[in-house]
Amino acid sequence: MIKELSDFGKALRAGKADGAWVHNALKEELISMELIIMPDGTFHGIQHVDSKPTTAEAITAKKGKARLLLDKPEEVLCFGGAASAQKHQLFLEKVALYKSMDEVSSVTAFYENREAGIKAALAAFEALIATDDKKAKKYLSGNVGFRIHSESLRIHEKPTVLQMVINKYETAQQEHLTKSSKKCSVCGKREYPVDGKPHGMIKNVPDGQKAGSALVSYNENAFESYELSKNENSSICTNCARTYVEGLNALLSDGTPFKNEKNKDDLLYKYRWPRRRSASYGLDSAILFWTRNNVNVPEMDQLDAPDAGTVATMISAVSSGNRNDGKYIETEKFYSCTLSGAAARIAVRDWIETSLGEFRTSIAQWFKDIAITRFDFDQKKSTIHYSPLYALSKSCQRKLLDGNKYDDDDTTLARVASSLWKAAIHNNTSRSSPIPIWILSKVLQRAKMDKGGGKAKSLAQFSKHGVTPERAALIKLILNRNFTGGGFMVTEDGIQGEKPIAYICGEIFAKMESIQFAALGERNAGIREKFFSYAMTTPAAAFGRLFNLNSKHFTKLKHEKPGLAVNLDKGLQELCRGIDINKFPAMFRLEEQGQFAIGYYHQRQKQFAETNTK
Repeated sequence: MIKELSDFGKALRAGKADGAWVHNALKEELISMELIIMPDGTFHGIQHVDSKPTTAEAITAKKGKARLLLDKPEEVLCFGGAASAQKHQLFLEKVALYKSMDEVSSVTAFYENREAGIKAALAAFEALIATDDKKAKKYLSGNVGFRIHSESLRIHEKPTVLQMVINKYETAQQEHLTKSSKKCSVCGKREYPVDGKPHGMIKNVPDGQKAGSALVSYNENAFESYELSKNENSSICTNCARTYVEGLNALLSDGTPFKNEKNKDDLLYKYRWPRRRSASYGLDSAILFWTRNNVNVPEMDQLDAPDAGTVATMISAVSSGNRNDGKYIETEKFYSCTLSGAAARIAVRDWIETSLGEFRTSIAQWFKDIAITRFDFDQKKSTIHYSPLYALSKSCQRKLLDGNKYDDDDTTLARVASSLWKAAIHNNTSRSSPIPIWILSKVLQRAKMDKGGGKAKSLAQFSKHGVTPERAALIKLILNRNFTGGGFMVTEDGIQGEKPIAYICGEIFAKMESIQFAALGERNAGIREKFFSYAMTTPAAAFGRLFNLNSKHFTKLKHEKPGLAVNLDKGLQELCRGIDINKFPAMFRLEEQGQFAIGYYHQRQKQFAETNTK
């Protein structure tokens, strides 16, 4: 994984729009303010810069270090009192290393002439943040640089200063290389030293540190071995360490906000297309993906917002073996990793590597497996429905007591999403990729507890609770991929093969529900609210009571609507044909509970269509 991330970081650096290669000693950083000084070091004023990128010295980790001529107000101005004194001292020591250069002499004078220099600048900075509350946080967290009055180039950007930084970096690299000839465990070369320096911080990882988290770090002696110091234990050279960090930071970037053609908020991603799934797939995890040659993969958009026509074409192309429609060659690689933050390090929850051709086949199979019939109340007809991946995941998430909002503290969403993500993009071509069985337990639990909040004003509203299309699609997916020995297959609208008893019980329950509705009308608590969980788990005990209730509902309906009563009873008898209703199983296993739920769903969709037709 680290090798592919490092290669991705190198490709990003080599593929910049201007074609410029940034030396390992340098890095693009954001600057928020300029301290404008005179050639003799006298403070002149402060100029606000709206977070513009600038090339400066690269630092792998900030702890115990300072960047040359570009750093936070704590380091540059000793803002923050005694707590910032140590950081400020590190900054002064870094400036002292370059004091022989004419370009740095003005900065040296700025600190030596304290009254007209740093003290005047600190007073102006404190006055600025006191009067501009809206931008105070940006000022405090942004980088501060130096610029000579009447000059356009900042001091740290001057070519001679940057070249001196490069020279010092390369000298240090050569010293490390002479001491150690260890090969890098990532690139397998000795061109760059393997030393004990931290690899750098990775930002925007959910639940990670605000300043960034480390993927590889040996911060305690207990993690070291064979007398190796700190990150020497990882055997990753300085170049690969930097590029994999840059690659991860690029993948986790939030992009640049802008207004699109519809005047709506959007994000611009430089040198790449969006490769992050975070907020909608769970608040504590980020799913990242990329391709070896930076190929755009339009199939990823279908996972978020499936289009029935596009999905049908995709499935047809893969099923017919027409790989020319695929536009890709097998040598192209697709990668994905799932990350979560922690107090000390980043946790890698999953890593996937596959060819792009196999990826497309897996996506097509995914949509075949989640396809489910849904009655469209707007179009008044049954259609094949493909649920977005995040909707499938959210169907397992816990809701709050009012039943309308989801509980953000429930980590189920992220766990389900990462599992379904893997099942969607890395389905083994020789056999279906199984889904963790606990997901079936979770989706059934949510279906049992989702009562719908009282009377349903319409069939459309009624269909949005309990076994929803998303939950039915997820149950169908798990049953077909995990339980393949029953001699049947769950299809979009039924069973291919002999129907299992649990599936028939689900159909019978749905038919009884329709008989109750026809007899009694809207109810605050019908048999679904009272008996659904009971019938799904202990059918023998539940259906004895249900058939007794159904006979009463049928008697009432027969006196009021005899024609409807005959039709509904005929449908119920048809479902009961071939089974002994006096010998229902005492208990359904988890797999059979899933069959019950999907049987219930299929029957309900058929009844929606029949009700509309008649």
